Amino acid sequence: MRIHRPDGPIAQPVHRLAPSRRVMAGARIGVLDNRKPNAGLLMSAVASHLADRAGSAEPLVLTKNAARPAPAEVIDQLQREVDLVLTGSAD
Repeated sequence: MRIHRPDGPIAQPVHRLAPSRRVMAGARIGVLDNRKPNAGLLMSAVASHLADRAGSAEPLVLTKNAARPAPAEVIDQLQREVDLVLTGSAD
């Protein structure tokens, strides 16, 4: 009999989060909206509030399909143009 443990190796390596900014002043904020109901509304509202507090320009809002990873050009644009990205899900 062979017993398989449920806590075995995972298929993909764990990704590390980018380090947090120490100062939000002037931070360029972005939103990656997955087009789920209310996700864009919620994240855009939070991003606008953060931008006001940080003295930043209006947030950059980009979209993606919730069922797929963001296209490389969307990720590239976020890397070039913002310091902080809000992304998530809402139903």
